[in-house]
Amino acid sequence: MLAQGTYDADYIADSRGQVEADIAAFDNARADADSDDHALDDLEVSYFAALVLALEMRFVHRKRGKEGKDGNALNEVRLLAESLMTNGGRLLQDPKIALDPARSVLGLRPGDDIVVRYDDFVRLSRAFFDELEARFLD
Repeated sequence: MLAQGTYDADYIADSRGQVEADIAAFDNARADADSDDHALDDLEVSYFAALVLALEMRFVHRKRGKEGKDGNALNEVRLLAESLMTNGGRLLQDPKIALDPARSVLGLRPGDDIVVRYDDFVRLSRAFFDELEARFLD
């Protein structure tokens, strides 16, 4: 597939809606869980790691030149996904991307274990879609 320079507003809206539905599904599971506060801990980490991968795959062919290299949320999701798939869940360092932990959504440094929880993913996905709309909206 060729790299994409723009995305249709309906596609972005549908993708945002599906991600919000995935978050809502976890909300429902959490509400239905036992009173044990730790009942969903293991599921939460694997569930939201999978959603990071799903988020990246929806827009994986975006043009890197338009994405930029300034450490924005698009860069962060790309690095998170690559790290989850190829580096045992530890954040890779990409010398081409200026990912500053102090300005990034999750605040991770290269080599840190990637543990994405509910609140992390909500912030990350919203920042991702905001950046995507700013740079790629058709």
